Amino acid sequence: MGLDAAVQESFRRSFALYRDLAGELEREALSSRLAGLPSNTIGAQLWCVVGARESYSRAIPEGGWSGFSCSLSDPLDAVLVRQSLARSAEAVTAVLDALESFDEARARLLMDLLEHEAQHQGQLIRYLYALGLEIPASWRERYALG
Repeated sequence: MGLDAAVQESFRRSFALYRDLAGELEREALSSRLAGLPSNTIGAQLWCVVGARESYSRAIPEGGWSGFSCSLSDPLDAVLVRQSLARSAEAVTAVLDALESFDEARARLLMDLLEHEAQHQGQLIRYLYALGLEIPASWRERYALG
């Protein structure tokens, strides 16, 4: 498997994990935060995922960062969250499909986005455990969670 195939597979796997998680979350869960700790809501975590995908989708073709923005207007609306996650995954996939080469700048941006996806997955696992929310089977499998 070449670098581009491995990168695309890593993104596909991450997108599927987020799709599975969002499929199980409704407004109450999206508005949950960790009690007694500095934390934002689960919805805000997913807002950041969507915004990073959208922002990196602009940055990668340009070969440099052009700022963060997020189109997800209401991170507590489960339907909008699901749609935004799907749309942002499609945007990243389109960028990956169009890439003809991995120069150093683009490779770094791709790796930064993958790192961002994984970092939020780790945070969200903590949220799910702490809040007693159901952990999707795909997450339990991927991260060997009990």
